[in-house]
Amino acid sequence: MPFTHATSTSKAFMRLSMLIAGAGLAAAAWAAEPAPKDTTATNPLGGKAASATPAKGTPGQPRQITWEELVPKDWDPAKEFKGMDLSALDDGDPRANELLMKMQEVSNNAPTNPAMNGTEIKIPGFIVPLEEAKGEVTEFLLVPYFGACIHTPPPPANQILHVVPQKGAKFRAMDTVWVTGKLQTLRNDSMMGVSGYHVSAATVTKYTGGSK
Repeated sequence: MPFTHATSTSKAFMRLSMLIAGAGLAAAAWAAEPAPKDTTATNPLGGKAASATPAKGTPGQPRQITWEELVPKDWDPAKEFKGMDLSALDDGDPRANELLMKMQEVSNNAPTNPAMNGTEIKIPGFIVPLEEAKGEVTEFLLVPYFGACIHTPPPPANQILHVVPQKGAKFRAMDTVWVTGKLQTLRNDSMMGVSGYHVSAATVTKYTGGSK
């Protein structure tokens, strides 16, 4: 586990950065392998950035969405921690552990966007396998940036999708894919993180960049 020897203070810094990343303010990911080229906070999958304006979509077809649309506009995960000086906490300070637990609670209870419930969507992301059978992933989490839930702490619940594909998908951990299906605001607690959304995926296909 990459964070076994991390101090309480450094863990608190890391958790806060992940919470802020979930609000689209920053992104932090340390990984054993490099992230896709041109990965940034606002364009986590690299390549051509998605439009800031939500796509209207074609009638009868799933609407391509951005990860930002999953976060309520009035949600500010950092507001409870503003004014705190984490650098003033010494290693082993019990206040650092308390802060870490509070950050975890805020992350796990991150609110979802009710307007997205029941929407047929298409969204790109990284796979975090939960269940596999015969070499295929049958249940997984979809996350917005490389390393989430595996090399780094989980992002906020409103930035994690619990996906159950109709058919097993031949992908591995951290593969980038397009997921299409009905999005539901349904919370699920897995061993890899708490997800705020569920998708019954009609298709899971390789991510090739752009909207195709």
